[in-house]
Formats: sequence, structure tokens, C-alpha cells
Amino acid sequence: MFSRDKKSHADGIDPDEIFLDSSNLPQFDTHQFEGRLERPIGKTGLAILGLLFSVTILIFLGRLADLGILRGAAFAALAENNRLDHAPIFAERGAVFDRNGTSLAWNEPFSGEDFSARVYRATRGLAHVLGYVSYPARDDAGFYYTERFQGLAGVERSYDAILSGKNGAMIVETDAQGKTEQKTSAIPVESGKNLVLSIDARVEEALFATMEATVKEAGFKGGAGVIMDIHNGEILALASYPEYDPGVLTGGNDALIAAFVTDAREPFLNRAVSGLYTPGSIVKPVLAVAALQEQLIHPDAEILSTGAITIPNPYFPDKESVFRDWKAHGLVDMRAALAVSSDVYFYEIGGGYKDQPGLGIGKIETYMNLFGFGRKTGIDLPGEAIGVIPTPRWKEKIFGDDWRLGDTYITAIGQYGFQVTPLQAVRAVAAVANGGKLLRPRVVKSTFASTETIAEGRETAIKWEQLPVDAPHYDVVREGMRLGVTEGTAKGLDIPGVVVAAKTGTAEIGTVKKFVHSWVTGFFPYENPRYGFAVVLERGPAGNPIGALYVFRTLLEWMREYTPEYLN
Repeated sequence: MFSRDKKSHADGIDPDEIFLDSSNLPQFDTHQFEGRLERPIGKTGLAILGLLFSVTILIFLGRLADLGILRGAAFAALAENNRLDHAPIFAERGAVFDRNGTSLAWNEPFSGEDFSARVYRATRGLAHVLGYVSYPARDDAGFYYTERFQGLAGVERSYDAILSGKNGAMIVETDAQGKTEQKTSAIPVESGKNLVLSIDARVEEALFATMEATVKEAGFKGGAGVIMDIHNGEILALASYPEYDPGVLTGGNDALIAAFVTDAREPFLNRAVSGLYTPGSIVKPVLAVAALQEQLIHPDAEILSTGAITIPNPYFPDKESVFRDWKAHGLVDMRAALAVSSDVYFYEIGGGYKDQPGLGIGKIETYMNLFGFGRKTGIDLPGEAIGVIPTPRWKEKIFGDDWRLGDTYITAIGQYGFQVTPLQAVRAVAAVANGGKLLRPRVVKSTFASTETIAEGRETAIKWEQLPVDAPHYDVVREGMRLGVTEGTAKGLDIPGVVVAAKTGTAEIGTVKKFVHSWVTGFFPYENPRYGFAVVLERGPAGNPIGALYVFRTLLEWMREYTPEYLN
């Protein structure tokens, strides 16, 4: 019976068992595996798990070896550098001296700064030659975002790379609190080289002061003057009035800088290098050389100046165009025409008149360009202007009109659209004085390191072009310019102590010609020329008897007393 009952139980499922298993009466948490049978993990699962653990451990050990052994030294250095700051050691900027060893720009300790202050000599007239600098700059946290001086004008700019030197660097080690523990020089500092200028500060200041007084007395806007050695291009003096104060611009005084910026007289304009002026009659010596070289006229041949010449008017055939001389000079040869500055003479050799052939505008342009007008001189100062020689191309571009014979006449006497710099003017007259050597002007005579003396410095190279003009033609023009001093328009320079040859010019400007630029150019001593000069006073009232010639006469009288070595 027992066996039957057991068999019957095994062979069937009672209904109450079905309903019992369909619900979770004990309330097992099946998500936590309650009420479920536990079975051991299989051998395959254990093997996979062990392999994963082994791979993880090997990767960890490999990375640890890489960081701690293979690259440990590099990371240690990096960690060390996290405690190191690099501070600049500022190079001493090179000093600037004049030709006599007088200090013009130097350095002094700067309170509260890591670099020296730039100091300029209080000599008037030097601003545009020296220029100024900007200082290294740092942010509010004290970090330098500009670690060098920057030359912004004059030789401070054009010789910035030489004057600057090279900054060094210092490694500053700090602790975890940022306190300095040790300083070590990592990169050595290299001081800048010094400059010796060809400028004589005494002559420079005298020229500037004379121009200033004359400008104020006679009502000019400004002026510029240049004196240049005709043999090597060294500039003895280069002054522009008015000027700025280099110390003010370097120091950053906003109020004083604003006064310079708003000054209508343009004190930032270097008139000697960047100023463009109608030259007037100072171009006549070049025109005379051109006419002789082209064999258009013999120097002794005379041209009659009755006070004007007339030609047919291209716009009104029944009328004539009149081109006036500034006075009737009568018969004049080339020397006399230069001395008295006859416009009629130069109208005729420039554009031609009746039986007298003229150069024509093409050859006028060629010779003016040959003597340096209409192109840069190459001086070692920034901002040089090029200028303008009027030509048919220029007129077409500016006015959209054809070139006329009258345009050639006016160009031949340095008017119309002619624009030149005082530096170009002195370079041209120097070429006449030295027999055709067109020099490259320079204001830096030499450079030397702080370990050397001025005498051991390296001289700046002399550069020039030899002009293709026969030597005797220069003699004629020089004689005419000397005659201008003894008998002509430049007689004001006929003073004891120095023998001068010169050419004056009065360039009319403005539509009603109420204003003029007053010019004088020339060279001295006449017998053995050494220096050329050019002075211009800008935009003064027409008819004023005081001008550029008065400035240079006053300067020569001063030089005769204080610097006679330049006159003999």
C-alpha cells in the first residue's frame, strides 16, 4: 500500500499544490535571490574571472613601472619646476653720445622697477635725432607682458636692435607658500651697444635756437636745417622746429603728451627728413648742370631778361601767357643768372624759348632724380619722405590734364607741384660742391660695446653714387653760387671768417600766394668745400625780409666764435 501511495504521489500533482506554487506565500524578496536555490559557480566562470583579475593587475603594475621608473626623473623635474618662476633680467640699453663724447641719452636707476630709466640730455634740437622709447610693461599681477624697451623714433628706433642688447633670465625657486627660497641666473644678460653720432650737440642747439627765434619773429610756422659733411655724408646738425620732449614721451606724462599731439605746429614732424616743401630757386644749380652737360648753352652765353617772357595761350589763342621774372636783370650769363636768380634765364634753358633750346620736362626729371630729388636719401633715421618731381604722368594723375610748355617753365624754377625735403636739398648741393659724389647721409658715426672706448668703435660705412657729369660743369655752378654771396641774392652770407657759396629760394605757396617757404642752400669753405647746408622756414608771410638766409648767417656768426674748427 505504501508503495502504491508513493507511486501515485510521484505520478501526479494535486490541484492544491499548483495553487500553492503560483503565489509567493512566504513573501521572499526574489530580487535578492530569496527563495531561490543556490548553485556553485562553474569552473569556466572561475577561470574567466581569474583571467580578468590577472590582466588588471598586470596593467596596473606596468603603468606603475612606467611612471615610477621609466619616466620618473622627468616627472620629478616637472614637479620641481612647478615651484620655479622665470624673471627677466633687463639688459642695459646702449648710451648715445655726440661726436665729441657728450652724453645725449643714458640710463639711471628707476625707483621701484627692475629696469633703468632712459634719460635724455636737456639740449634743444635733439629730439628728432634721438627719438624716444617705451618701457617694459606688466599687468596688475606683476607679470611682464612686454619685456623689452621699444625705440619709437629717431636713432632709438632705427638702431633699436643694436641699442637693446639681449635680456637675461633668472630662475626664482619658491616654497609651497610662494616664498622665495633661491635665485639662480639661467640666461646671461647682454648689454646693448653704444652709439656715437656725427652730430655736434653745440651746433645743433645753436641752429635750433636761431630757427626758433626767427620763426617767432617773422611769423613762420616752423623750420628745419641740415649741415652735412660733403665728403662722407656725416650730419653735423639736423634740427627741426618745433620739437617734442623725448623725456616726456618716454615717461608717459599723458597731459604733456596730449599738448604735443594737439599742437597745430606739428612738433612730431621731423621737417628735415619728413617735411615736403616747394623748393623754388634752390633747384636752379641742378638745372644749370643739366644744361651744360647736355650742351644746350655755353656758360658765357647771355640771355636777356626784360622781366618776363610771353608765349601763346593754349586756351585763348588771341591772348598770350606771361611768365614773369622777379625783376628785370638785363643780359646775364649762367654764373650771373645763378647769382641774381633770374627766372627768365632758367625758363629758357628749361623749356626753350625762340632760338634757345631747352631741356624739356623729360630731361629735367632725369637730372633732378639723378641729384636725389624724388627719391629717398637712405639716411639712418625713420620716416623719410620721397617728394615729387612734376611730370606729364603726375599732372595726368592729379589733374587729368595734358602737360603744357608753361608747366615746364614753372617746374624749371622749382614751383608747380615740386616737393622736396631739406635733406634732399643738402644732398644735392653737396654733390655740386664735391664734384658729383651723391652721398648717403648718416647721423651715426660709429658704434662700440661697453667694454670699449669711443675711439675703439666701429665706423659706419660711407656710401655714395658717382654722377655722370663732367667735372668742369660743377666749377661753373660753384662760381655762380659764390657770386651769389658776393654780389647776388645771398649777399647776407658774405661775412668775415668764412667763405661761403650759396643759393637762395623763395617758393610761393597757396592759391593767392600770400605765403612763402624761405630757403637757403650752399657750402663752405668755398676754396676747399667741407660742409653743405640747407635751411627752410615754412609758410611765412610773403614779402618778409627775414628768412632762412638770416638764420644761417646768425649760425655762422655763432660758429665763428664757438666752433671755428668747422669753418676753416
